[in-house]
Amino acid sequence: MHAMQYEFTLPAEYDMGVIRARVARVGHLLDDWDGLGVKTYLMRERGRHGSPVNQYGPFYLWNTVRGMNSFLWGGAFQGPVDDFGRPRIRQWTGLAFEEGTAAGSPAAFAVRRRRPVPEGVELAAFMADAADETGRLADEDGAVLAASAVDTDAWELVHFSLWEHDTPKAEGDVFQVLHLSEPGRGALARGRQW
Repeated sequence: MHAMQYEFTLPAEYDMGVIRARVARVGHLLDDWDGLGVKTYLMRERGRHGSPVNQYGPFYLWNTVRGMNSFLWGGAFQGPVDDFGRPRIRQWTGLAFEEGTAAGSPAAFAVRRRRPVPEGVELAAFMADAADETGRLADEDGAVLAASAVDTDAWELVHFSLWEHDTPKAEGDVFQVLHLSEPGRGALARGRQW
């Protein structure tokens, strides 16, 4: 599993209805994308759920790097670049994935929590704890799925979870889920990725 996210931070007065309309128009285009586990079309609105910004920030869980590269370099990614500019794309290597207690329910909200991997920790134990936390999140009431991954360049851990309701039992940045493409969700390996 490989995780990826890019974000477009928009002006405070930006009409977020434009983002909703965009996703309604193009969200289905990745519903059968080869190599994609899950793409969540995410949005944060300034002043809602603690967000200080208006932001469009899709989050991906890829089954294959080839599928990700096909998306990025095969032409599909050019649309967002043309509309919003070229973003910084964060990428993380997968640590763990679990289906949640509400796996069959539609996802309404997502929570993303990024944190540094502290200096001086035993990496094996730290990553095992992160994988265990993924399982704990997935076991919470209302969890649709949970994943964790690490960026070994920036030494950053990310926990990502989807929720069926607007009171997620996870800490981090809360996003509204506008659409969920999940052509390869069933192929995402469950549990630890090592």
